[in-house]
Amino acid sequence: MAIRPEDLPKDAAALAEMVLAFDSENEDLRAEIATLKGLIFGARSERSAIICAEQLAFDLERTADVQPPANDDEPESDTPRSKRRKPRRNIGALPAHLPRVEQVIEPASTLCPCCAGQMHRIGEETSEALDRVPAWLRVLRTIRPKYACRACEGPIVQAPAPARLVEGGMATTALIAHIAAAKYAWQSTLYRQTQILAGHGVVVDRQTLARWMGSVAWMVKGLYDLQLKTMHRFDRLFCDETPMPVLEPGRGRTKICQFWAHATDDRAWKGPAPPAVAYVFAGGRGKKEIVAQLAGFEGVLQVDGYAAYVSLAGDAKTSGKIRLAYCLVHARRNFVKVHKATNSPFAREVIERIGAVYAIEERIRGLDVGERRTARQVETKPLMEALKARLVAVKDGISRRSTLIKAIDYMLERWEGLTAFLDDGRLEPDTNTVERSIRPIAIGKKNSLFSGDEGGGETWAILSSLLNTAKLNGVDPEAYLTDVLERMVSGRTTNDRLHELLAWNWKAARGAEKRAAA
Repeated sequence: MAIRPEDLPKDAAALAEMVLAFDSENEDLRAEIATLKGLIFGARSERSAIICAEQLAFDLERTADVQPPANDDEPESDTPRSKRRKPRRNIGALPAHLPRVEQVIEPASTLCPCCAGQMHRIGEETSEALDRVPAWLRVLRTIRPKYACRACEGPIVQAPAPARLVEGGMATTALIAHIAAAKYAWQSTLYRQTQILAGHGVVVDRQTLARWMGSVAWMVKGLYDLQLKTMHRFDRLFCDETPMPVLEPGRGRTKICQFWAHATDDRAWKGPAPPAVAYVFAGGRGKKEIVAQLAGFEGVLQVDGYAAYVSLAGDAKTSGKIRLAYCLVHARRNFVKVHKATNSPFAREVIERIGAVYAIEERIRGLDVGERRTARQVETKPLMEALKARLVAVKDGISRRSTLIKAIDYMLERWEGLTAFLDDGRLEPDTNTVERSIRPIAIGKKNSLFSGDEGGGETWAILSSLLNTAKLNGVDPEAYLTDVLERMVSGRTTNDRLHELLAWNWKAARGAEKRAAA
């Protein structure tokens, strides 16, 4: 409502206070407008090369370890790492593990154009190009001959029918595994897959595919539970959550449930925990959901600043058992937003200071725990102490309504958890491990829009956990799931040997088999 002249205070001090209050409120509104414009029109990247043009890139999407090049070349260990990563491209050779199919192209004539004599082969030129054989469907006819004795009336002998995931169904276990991998590892919706099958002349409705996915989830539920339990035995765990719309049958609308992501990965310091992620479907994102999920876990939980985690750590039942380590990237993200909205010099300064911390982290990645802790104590700790001093000094001189004060308060209130990595070489300074792992859920959610029901959400969580863990371990998710299902359906792997089917153990066993066969 507009202020009339007669409503203004006559006292100069009161008038000045009103003007300052309006100026602070206007600053907040300008920041909100700039933020909304940035969301609609601006770049979403948080890299320092974009935020601060003259600073070297600080890539939030850095990989957890150095992956081998796709052309199977060994990286040069004696060459110092450049500050900007070289793009991984297949220049010079294609991956050595792919099969080679040769085609020889002969000249139209091998007669000499001068004397008409027979020419002799003196050499050749070879080139390689990546090719693809189109996928094709086939009908697998299983024939089981019956045998009987002509000399007597003995029993008829016939081989037993091979077990299948869907007994009497039209699809083999391998086809169902392919559909599951396409849906939950590569985010191809079931509707899209029905169209692909229709292109091959096979008409299958989407509900049939959904029932197949439910059968797969039911079969591997024990393996999923074992993976989650195994991950909780380690004393470091990453955790994050993301909303999942679920259709409410009969009401024509969706309700918001949650996917909680639990992740482990000790590759940065060659620790015991394998790269793994387990998604837990829940009806909400409150304290009771996370308490139920982490029953029995003791150790360091690396999370963002969500209040449910704080309440969990302060609960009498978990007091002393769970310690929180916060995410430095989340704290940095607040200053990124302020800098994008207001071009604040101090926000930029904080971003640059955190960039110096990550430059050290990039250098010590792959070292053992002791070396990482020593480097952090000697190099990183003084940087963080200087940053805290600057935050405290600047905080006292700005308005409490400023967007910058909110970013500063967030960081100072969580300072102990944000700096926990300084004293423990096993910890990471952020939760990028779980944020990367939750990205497939976000992409799949965008493609599918919602889950059909809570049972579908549970199926989504189970299969996504196993398949994305396979991807984290460098395993083809379709080949992995096909073998797991074949072993479980046939009974070759019993419940007391499920640990053999965990992605990291499965990969190790396949590697041992290849070495033995070589």
